[in-house]
Amino acid sequence: MHIRTNDVVAVRTGKDRGQRGKVLGIDRAAGKVLVEGVNRVYKHVRRSQKNPQGGRLSKEMPIQLSNVMLVCTQCGKGTRTGARQAAGGAKERYCKKCGAGLGEIAPARKSKPVMG
Repeated sequence: MHIRTNDVVAVRTGKDRGQRGKVLGIDRAAGKVLVEGVNRVYKHVRRSQKNPQGGRLSKEMPIQLSNVMLVCTQCGKGTRTGARQAAGGAKERYCKKCGAGLGEIAPARKSKPVMG
């Protein structure tokens, strides 16, 4: 899974198709992602001390991870991502369209000393 918090994603299907937003959170077990401004629903709230007015609150709900696509920071398009070894030995994400690096996945491994 190559989508992380604070990435910009584009919605591919559903009522919010074509919208872009920042990833607020990811539920990896359920395969869902919470995107800013996407899949907004109304939650009806009863009057209370915390919310004296009551009424309807608009909030984002999670959408399926397969319905979003990462937007490349360089080319600005929705793209598939891959993993490759960076020059320093670290593992990084990259855009399959333009080849730009999209951030480090794992740091470089320390080489083990050779016993002789």
